[in-house]
Amino acid sequence: MTTLFAEISMSLDGYVAGPNPTLDEPLGEGGEGLHEWGFALKEWREPHGREGGETNASSEVMAESLARTGTAIMGRRMFSGGAGPWEDDPKAKGWWGDEPPFHHPVFVLTHHERDPLTLGETTFTFVTGGIESALDQARQATDKDVAIAGGGQAIQQYLRAGLLDELHVNVAPVMLGGGVRLFEDTGRPDLELIGAVDAPGVTHLSYRVLK
Repeated sequence: MTTLFAEISMSLDGYVAGPNPTLDEPLGEGGEGLHEWGFALKEWREPHGREGGETNASSEVMAESLARTGTAIMGRRMFSGGAGPWEDDPKAKGWWGDEPPFHHPVFVLTHHERDPLTLGETTFTFVTGGIESALDQARQATDKDVAIAGGGQAIQQYLRAGLLDELHVNVAPVMLGGGVRLFEDTGRPDLELIGAVDAPGVTHLSYRVLK
């Protein structure tokens, strides 16, 4: 069976998004600072249609994550920042324009039905049947691993349900002081450290979730 893994950036004080998110600042105040380590990488820039980029110790970490991913699952807020009916959502096509960077099927957790949306090489399927239904569909669509692309609340749901196999946390030297905590209402998950990589502006920590 394919592995379900989540990868997310976290501040030193435990937040994966800052306070007061808006359409202009979907990651909240200071939230973009969690991802500065990745924005300059060649491996990040290429899927986003950008040239150039740096190579450092984070490059192999990101390249391995991209190579193993066959499908992805994300929460509604990760997709658009919205929460209500799709016709009222100002970002109903997502944050990424006509060429999203995923290039594989993406399954979006939502309470509101919607037909699949294809943009470029990415098809978004909107799942109203819950996290297990999304995982079943994501696994059926690939023979590779399934990634939870975010946000923090989606990861929390899979962690609470005992469905997550691996958790990869990119710890950035940032203090946010508020926002969304990665381990909010998740109890005390039993994690086994399986890897650690120090890189410019980030430390990559990999854990196996013990069932």
